Amino acid sequence: MSTKLTTRLPLRTLSSLTRVGACQRFAFKPVQQQSSVRCFWRSTPAPPAAHAQPEHIVHHATENQLDGKPAKHVTVTIDGNPRIFDAVFLRDSCTCPQCVDPDSKQKLFQTSDIPQNLQALCRTVQDKAKGCMVELQWDTDVPGYGPDHRTRHSTDWLRRALNTELELRGGVRNDERVLWNREKITKNNKWVDYGKYMAEDEALFDALSHLNKYGLLFLKGVPESEESVVNIAGRIGTLKDTFYGRTWDVKSKPNAENIAYTQHFLGLHMDLLYTSNPPYLQLLHSIRARAPRGESFFSDSFHAAHTLQSQSSSHFRTLCTFPVTYHYHHPNYHYHFTRPTIELFPYPKYSEPTNVAIKHVNWSPPFQGPFEARIGGEKQTALRNYLAAAHAYERLLSAEENLYEYRLEEGECVIFDNRRVLHARRSFDASKGERWLKGAYVDDDVFFSRLRVLQEKYEGKWTAEGVVRYAIA
Repeated sequence: MSTKLTTRLPLRTLSSLTRVGACQRFAFKPVQQQSSVRCFWRSTPAPPAAHAQPEHIVHHATENQLDGKPAKHVTVTIDGNPRIFDAVFLRDSCTCPQCVDPDSKQKLFQTSDIPQNLQALCRTVQDKAKGCMVELQWDTDVPGYGPDHRTRHSTDWLRRALNTELELRGGVRNDERVLWNREKITKNNKWVDYGKYMAEDEALFDALSHLNKYGLLFLKGVPESEESVVNIAGRIGTLKDTFYGRTWDVKSKPNAENIAYTQHFLGLHMDLLYTSNPPYLQLLHSIRARAPRGESFFSDSFHAAHTLQSQSSSHFRTLCTFPVTYHYHHPNYHYHFTRPTIELFPYPKYSEPTNVAIKHVNWSPPFQGPFEARIGGEKQTALRNYLAAAHAYERLLSAEENLYEYRLEEGECVIFDNRRVLHARRSFDASKGERWLKGAYVDDDVFFSRLRVLQEKYEGKWTAEGVVRYAIA
């Protein structure tokens, strides 16, 4: 595939031209037309004709210019279509060793260093490893860069850059999450061997991919150690340190500061919604499971939200907009945060709340504080509307067909998405045996960083903000 390049210069009538950097000389007849024409001379040998014609790209933009002259915009023909790139983007994206440190992969200049009158002189070159590439020489480069500095971009990378921009701008989302009820998660649930999880990156990638899709994962064969949950979380990345500590114990104890540290029934909820950045993953390793009962159960809040939206767009809209306050108010800690029950991705396509591009769900009744908005007025209906919506949503969350129940045995660990999968626990009899879970948290940035590294390693791509990207070439 040949790459077509154009930059801008007032159209001229020429009888022969030599492409910058090429050995062939092309003769070409005067252009007899009124519209602006962009021209590119192929880097491949011309056919054996007395007067070979260069290929023309008609473009009705103003201030068109010809190849070989500095310009603010560069046109590259990709897949048969001319695509215009601002020279600022091409300069800012330079990954040569002068611009990006080979070790740290960090930029060595600032975007604000790029001159506002930046112009590029461009040509096509053949790279042994990357094939046909665009090479740019800068007429007005960043201060400190000499005249020998060149920037190269492959046509594959330019195509990907365009596609990424179009998908981000259009609100297109690549979403692999699978909504589930009890039947589906029972059929598709994944149990991973601890030894393979810890030793094999491919097994880890398979586990984290499943966790990303379903929000729920189980490990078996976990060693009887308080450090096991640290090791499991550490395979993903840094643990989240909270006022509970890097790890914490779920045991029944007197005068508990948290209902989780009792033997009582604990309803469906999410952890730490009273903080500005609640933990993304929660890990619970069963070290002792000798008390009767105490089964854990889980519910997919995204599945319930989608169902609610199909049943009542009004209830769904209410949960997207009504502010709910969460708090943790104790002598030594006072956390407080207000958020809607359902948070959507802020993309143009999904700006209307009846479209269910769900980012997070926030549901934690035990840690809910008093409402602080729309609480009074004889004619105000917002709070009553929220109450009706919350009733409808709770019925879906706790419906028997939507609950997955399992009693963790010793040597097992569950990992779940704390911003999606609700967890709960049945009561147990602490007087008849010990029940001890060791817990830890991991943040979303840490999880997705590890997932992207593994995805790029095994699939040659990675996903961010709902858009698939590929390695820079």
